Amino acid sequence: MHMAILDTRSRPLRDLRVSVMDQCNLRCTYCMPKEVFGTDYPFLPPEKLLNFDEIENLVRVFSSLGVKKVRITGGEPLLRKDLPHLIKRIYKIQEIEDVALTTNGLLLGHYAGQLKDAGLKRINVSLDSLNPINYGKMNGRNFPVARVLKALEQAASIGLQIKINMVVQRGINDGDILPLAKYCFNEGYTLRYIEFMDVGNTNGWNMEKVVPSREVLDKLQQTMSLEAVDPDYIGEVAKRYRYKNTDKEIGFISSITESYCSTCNRARISADGKLFTCLFATQGTDLVSLMRNEEISNEDLTQFISDLWNKRSDRYSEQRVEISKHQTKKKIEMSYIGG
Repeated sequence: MHMAILDTRSRPLRDLRVSVMDQCNLRCTYCMPKEVFGTDYPFLPPEKLLNFDEIENLVRVFSSLGVKKVRITGGEPLLRKDLPHLIKRIYKIQEIEDVALTTNGLLLGHYAGQLKDAGLKRINVSLDSLNPINYGKMNGRNFPVARVLKALEQAASIGLQIKINMVVQRGINDGDILPLAKYCFNEGYTLRYIEFMDVGNTNGWNMEKVVPSREVLDKLQQTMSLEAVDPDYIGEVAKRYRYKNTDKEIGFISSITESYCSTCNRARISADGKLFTCLFATQGTDLVSLMRNEEISNEDLTQFISDLWNKRSDRYSEQRVEISKHQTKKKIEMSYIGG
């Protein structure tokens, strides 16, 4: 059964982000700064994580409410044992048309073949700089960028489509805008420039560090010919551009300077089974307790999620300035909720 559900702003539910792990093997300054996420940080114990049966069941429930696309996130999802098995199971759900994975790429070389065999067609890899010193500094653990570049080559060589996500911060990696564009163009990867966002409370965000997408585009157009591409679908977050006379693209995710709240059709599930209806949420709704209660059927769970979405009114990016003045509640950290 397929029910189309709409929220209070007539936005359908189409896209589900599932975090499978709150831990990560990097400490990127804008996501999990090591000053906060130190050796004694209380990450979720294994029994608190949703198991694969529960994740598959939730995806089935969400697919009956209109979800077509699932993105596996973290933390670092490849730290989750046997992740390719989960991806295979999600692909078997009839209504799901697309499964994607976001990773930092450190373990990608090891898992690329298994992921492809599980049915995965594309991956998003976070890569903020090609400069080894810059990359090492930004990832907080001095990991070598060469390891990620090699893993990307391996993944591309077996046919995985690759998107690179670059979070641009003024004075930190804005000198990497052009080198990364040239690298991705030459390798055939799609690049996404992401404005530095005020997700969570620990990433040291301020407006002065934001490089607006328009500025990045202007910089690129000084050396490259780009033309705008129409969106593929309603709710597409990235504004896409094509290099003229090619089929190669880049895109911009501009949550700070251009809100896309009006078409946001995404729900997020944290690694411990809480549902979030906005990336900038202050709290989630516990689904795992409902699922683990034997008296509650899948029909009840479906109805519960449907009712929640029907009441959804989030539009943080449109209200950012107003909310920021009065913000007292802590927002959820990006590493817990997934991007």
